[in-house]
Amino acid sequence: MKIFAFSGSNSTTSINKRLVTYAVNLFGESQTKIYSMRDFEMPLFGVDLEKEVGAHPTAQKFLDMIDAADVLVISLPENNGTYSTAFKNTFDWASRIRKDVFGHKPTLLMAASPGQRGGKGVLELAASNLSRFGMEVKETFSLPLFYENFDQEAGKIKSVALDLELGGKIAKFKSDAER
Repeated sequence: MKIFAFSGSNSTTSINKRLVTYAVNLFGESQTKIYSMRDFEMPLFGVDLEKEVGAHPTAQKFLDMIDAADVLVISLPENNGTYSTAFKNTFDWASRIRKDVFGHKPTLLMAASPGQRGGKGVLELAASNLSRFGMEVKETFSLPLFYENFDQEAGKIKSVALDLELGGKIAKFKSDAER
């Protein structure tokens, strides 16, 4: 199973990158590289700039990585109830190349947050909005209170209940994706 895994953050200390890294390890896939929006940096999208430069090659690289994958594992940060600017910018550039950005790949969609809601706002928004752009959300997972529920030294979820929940969702996701 080829996994394209990324965090929707461009932070070097992203808690969402830590979550997506942990989740991918639960798949048992050791050759998956974890990406972040830092790997897809582009100028801020605008129609005037698009007229000047055309389709951005970094957006095409993002789409090519989606196309090469069997499944997507994504963890999005929530910024003021919505996507991070870095993710939205990559998405905007990619959607100008093709509307079906996510290629109808089975997707495990996650969010981590230091707050009690665990990024549920961005999960709800992404699950409803990004489906119009070919995202096939099969499972979602929210990790609230990140600094209390995640052991940063060990790189894993401390909460037994949350760890079991994620493990169960990944097992179901893998089973469904392999059919």
